[in-house]
Amino acid sequence: MILLNIFETTLPLTNPVLKFLLILIIILFAPILLNKIKIPHLLGLIIAGAIIGPNGVNLMARDSSIILSGTAGLLYIMFLAGLEIDLADFKKNSQKSLVFGLYTFVIPMIMGILGGIYLLEFSIPTSVLLASMFASHTLIAYPLISKLGVTKNKAVNITVGGTLITDTLALLVLAVIVGMTTGEVNTEFWVRLSVSIIVFGLIVMFIFPMIGRWFFKRFDDNVSQYIFVLVMVYLGAVLAELAGIEAIIGAFLSGLALNRLIPHTSPLMNRIEFVGNAIFIPFFLIGVGMLIDYRVFFKDIETIKVAAVMIFIATTAKFLAAWITQKTFKYSADERRLIFGLSNAQAAATLAAVLVGYNIIIGETTTGEPIRLLNESVLNGTILMILFTCTIASFVAQKGAKNIALLESTDSTSDEEESEEKILIPINNIETTDELVNLGVTIKSKKNKDGLYALSIVDNNTTDGSTDKLAKKILSKAAITASATDNYLHELLRYDLNIVNGITSVAKENKITDLILGLHNSKGISSNFLGHLTEGILTKCNTTTLIYKPIQPFGTIKRHIIIVPENAENEIGFPFWLIKVWNIARNSGAKLLFYANTETLSVIKEIQTKHPIDCVFEVFNDWDDFLILAREFNKDDNLIIVLSRKDKPSYHQNMSKIPSYLNKYFMNTSYILIFPMQAGVSDSTEIDFKNPTFIEPLEKLDEIGKTIAKMFRRK
Repeated sequence: MILLNIFETTLPLTNPVLKFLLILIIILFAPILLNKIKIPHLLGLIIAGAIIGPNGVNLMARDSSIILSGTAGLLYIMFLAGLEIDLADFKKNSQKSLVFGLYTFVIPMIMGILGGIYLLEFSIPTSVLLASMFASHTLIAYPLISKLGVTKNKAVNITVGGTLITDTLALLVLAVIVGMTTGEVNTEFWVRLSVSIIVFGLIVMFIFPMIGRWFFKRFDDNVSQYIFVLVMVYLGAVLAELAGIEAIIGAFLSGLALNRLIPHTSPLMNRIEFVGNAIFIPFFLIGVGMLIDYRVFFKDIETIKVAAVMIFIATTAKFLAAWITQKTFKYSADERRLIFGLSNAQAAATLAAVLVGYNIIIGETTTGEPIRLLNESVLNGTILMILFTCTIASFVAQKGAKNIALLESTDSTSDEEESEEKILIPINNIETTDELVNLGVTIKSKKNKDGLYALSIVDNNTTDGSTDKLAKKILSKAAITASATDNYLHELLRYDLNIVNGITSVAKENKITDLILGLHNSKGISSNFLGHLTEGILTKCNTTTLIYKPIQPFGTIKRHIIIVPENAENEIGFPFWLIKVWNIARNSGAKLLFYANTETLSVIKEIQTKHPIDCVFEVFNDWDDFLILAREFNKDDNLIIVLSRKDKPSYHQNMSKIPSYLNKYFMNTSYILIFPMQAGVSDSTEIDFKNPTFIEPLEKLDEIGKTIAKMFRRK
């Protein structure tokens, strides 16, 4: 009887189990099938939604559950765009974003108004509202570009920034037109709208980060952190609506507000992207497809005419904006494709505008039928425009993203070397395991998914089996933490009489390039620690060595204050540790504050101009004044000190006092001590500054290395 109740049902389906199963089948198979014929998976989900929707075979109705999940998916797309944006590039390219935002708003507005008045013979208010629909756009293609790994491209960056500008302006036009038709546009209207938007922006951009930092410091449960993020997204969306603008603006600003608190390489970021791409965003795309009605082609000539004009204006205007942007900033053709592909798709704000306009009654005909601000022909034409623009945007964005991804892949793998980035993390404390692994994930090359090694050393004389079990438990925890960031971690269990010998032997056997040593967050660093370290690991293990004491979660750190000794740029290991610091900034979004002498700062500044990150430079000449820097420290800062050996160019005698300084003045501060590597990839590598082959592994690990390598060659 239960089976009969499930399968003997009328269309559309009402059984929630069947409905959810159908959607999951579509999410699973639609992209797979359509990708075989070169159709982007995003477009495949939209087409699938059109087929099963009320205007197709009517398997499912576009009911409240679809609308709810679709709204969640739309907000998720905008949130991800704000969360993944490179804030350093965003600041650097803010003027370019403004220029593109104005291009992609003004051009569609002009063409839309003229087209509405002269081609469609609409009234001026109707034409202005129609034009605002062309000016806005939805980042439908963003998940596709994100999947191909080109979201850091400058063209993507300015497009995402421009989206905020044009959508905000378009939605403000919508608010004004609605106010004019209802007779509410007056001084009070403008004051109320302006004040509410300013208050909303201040709350999201200043209060949200404070709440987020407080929460992440106190709660490390994975589920709680993810739910908290969702709460902030929807809270931002609700506040936006209260301010009189669309929820998508609130979701985007929420992403910007939490950007620095959720490192791009963190487990939380991986969960956010995974759930969004697997569930929320596909639901939204299927919901958009359900709006499409192919039958409007056959209804009347007026609908076809309106749809044709809308599609032509929307596509042409967005292409012109992308083309002018390309010429203005001298971008490549593929970067223009990215801009056009991201900005051409119409969905969210367009739907909001057309539904609002359709529901506004401005009069009646002689027969008593309502006269709407936007008639039924515009409503149907909008649905067709969404289909066409999403189709075009998906194909164009995919082509541009694939070409750029292929070019970047070719550049990074042109010279295959045997040397690879391998990071070893000796662990023996389960409390600090997560933070040590997170640091390893943060400093490593993003493309290297197989370069993490965790080592646990068990005393060879130990007969207690519990020690062995604890070591395996810690290694397992480290592997789980790494896998949550989509990285594979090699678990190494070693039996040895001496910890130093165990670490150095494993480092040589596995050709380790970087070593991360952890300090317990409740203990200090002994005065003879650095001496023993130098005599032990540093003299036997040729790696870039980082000693990390985590006081607070890495993602909650606002600034990393880096103290660099004089002549650090003249040491062989300089480019290797600098890349790690650079990756910290790029993957966490935190600001870097460099303290060094003028010569060293000039070298770092040159790199920063070519590979921008958010950093500040302060001249620091005398290590005798080291403690003066303690005054500059804030609660959420992390201290990074670059050290050296006694016989090396950047050594200073006051470095021996660092442990006592840290214990006395920085006990409650997170810090990282860095010892640069002192030779090439292996102990036998010959160093030739005219042809520095030891730099080649660096070039493969990171683009920044190319700049540093050239600087070394000039020497």
